[in-house]
Amino acid sequence: MSDIEIAQAAKKRPIVALAAERHGIASEHLEPYGHYKAKISLDYLDGLKDRPDGKLILVTAISPTPAGEGKTTTTVGLGDALNRLGRNTIICLREPSLGPCFGVKGGAAGGGYAQVVPMEDINLHFTGDFHAIGAAHNLLAAMIDNHINHGNALDLDPRLIAWKRVVDMNDRALRKITIGLGGTANGYVREDGYDITVASEVMAIFCLATSLKDLKERLGDIVVGYTTNGRKPVRARDLKAQGAMAALLKDAIKPNLVQTLENNLAFVHGGPFGNIAHGCNSVSATKAALKLADYVITEAGFGADLGAEKFIDIKCRKAGLAPRAAVLVATVRALKYHGGVNKDALAKENLPALRQGLVNLERHYRNITEHYGLPCVVCINHFTQDTDAEVDLILDKAHSLGGRAVLARHWAQGGAGAEDLARAVTELADANTRPHRYVYEESASLWEKIEAVATRIYGAAGITADAKIRARIEELNADYGRFPICMAKTQMSFSTDPEARGAPSGHTVAIREVRLAAGAGFVVAIAGDMMTMPGLPKVPAAENIDVDEAGNITGLF
Repeated sequence: MSDIEIAQAAKKRPIVALAAERHGIASEHLEPYGHYKAKISLDYLDGLKDRPDGKLILVTAISPTPAGEGKTTTTVGLGDALNRLGRNTIICLREPSLGPCFGVKGGAAGGGYAQVVPMEDINLHFTGDFHAIGAAHNLLAAMIDNHINHGNALDLDPRLIAWKRVVDMNDRALRKITIGLGGTANGYVREDGYDITVASEVMAIFCLATSLKDLKERLGDIVVGYTTNGRKPVRARDLKAQGAMAALLKDAIKPNLVQTLENNLAFVHGGPFGNIAHGCNSVSATKAALKLADYVITEAGFGADLGAEKFIDIKCRKAGLAPRAAVLVATVRALKYHGGVNKDALAKENLPALRQGLVNLERHYRNITEHYGLPCVVCINHFTQDTDAEVDLILDKAHSLGGRAVLARHWAQGGAGAEDLARAVTELADANTRPHRYVYEESASLWEKIEAVATRIYGAAGITADAKIRARIEELNADYGRFPICMAKTQMSFSTDPEARGAPSGHTVAIREVRLAAGAGFVVAIAGDMMTMPGLPKVPAAENIDVDEAGNITGLF
């Protein structure tokens, strides 16, 4: 059966009853969205603050390939396996973006027999969180242009407005646009553009905020542009926008509860993209799970050079989280792709290519253990065409690195197929008492932080930027040098070239743009040709998605 057919055949349980049974959450603390989705109240979560924390485990992966790695699938399968072994476990996932769902990547609810459900709802509108984020973002954009139209008392320079519009869809035609056409009644003509909603600073704020008060304060801190005289920053609170923005987000900020195919609880809340945003689920969801469970399995977007680095240097730093172990997901197919095999030939055994591709796994493993300071187990996400010789080669490689690899069959078998992985993970997490490490110190300059990520994590020889970008970095460093940096880079490679497979070294990372995210509390450094508004492929997944007269969705994956 396809992923969607498996999900549609699932025996779901009413989420209110399940939450009460598994974790003692009374019904009055839940706001149901139908029978199988619910938001959990912030007041209830605040009441958990004196409980001890469970153990936090990060699931990350090698550099993504067209062959697939299965990070979300592994997160779900591992959580189900731990619960099967009697370990009280909750998983924390990121909400899918509509852009990839209708584009090329597909959804983000897992796969096979390791999924969260209702899969169709989660991959589409879910509980409306992203719509609320987009509305809040665009409200601020509208208020900026309205302010300029009505006299511009704040002296905002239309040439220096840093706040674009957003939409949760891949749409390359919106990257650069001209607004205000049609005469004086439509405001002032200026250049503008769209980002995808998940790249919005509001999304980052949403994921990092710990309360409505914190949310509103962060929204007020957003720098929307600069004045004509003196280039002084103009913030959202100067436009009196933060209250209305927070009002739009008052329900969205409450974490979402759903379940796995095996009826274990999962938080799915915020944060999809690990390259153009910080790529982690919300702090509020993660902290809630840590208070409710003994083990919390969470994921970070894309490879360990992107999502995992931001998980450590942004999310853990800002939220005070202390992960105990990491899982590095890899597939035989993806490693052969990194070894130079084309997608249509990945089913054939190819030990030389696999051996060559293992350099990608090795660098990610060393980054996790040496730079992030986390004990790590390699999860070989099994495909039916994998040969014993190929699996043994990965096992041997992990052993040579001083680590451990485990073959997991959760896609085909659900939690039962990941029990060995669960035992290995708990051994690491239970034994580890050492604190994790950051890639750079908070006291380093912004340039030094960018350089540290590029050289230590990406294997680059250094970074470069033209004089204008260098000057902007220095300008930001004066007031925001304490901020972490959020690297926006292709997820397909350690370099800025998506075609560079394996583990390229000695390259130069060119910084093309920097953006201040003052409300989120970080500076975005855009490297290479990274786009904050993706485009659809020649044959988008949307062409195969449909709904029948009974309302059943097909073609979603």
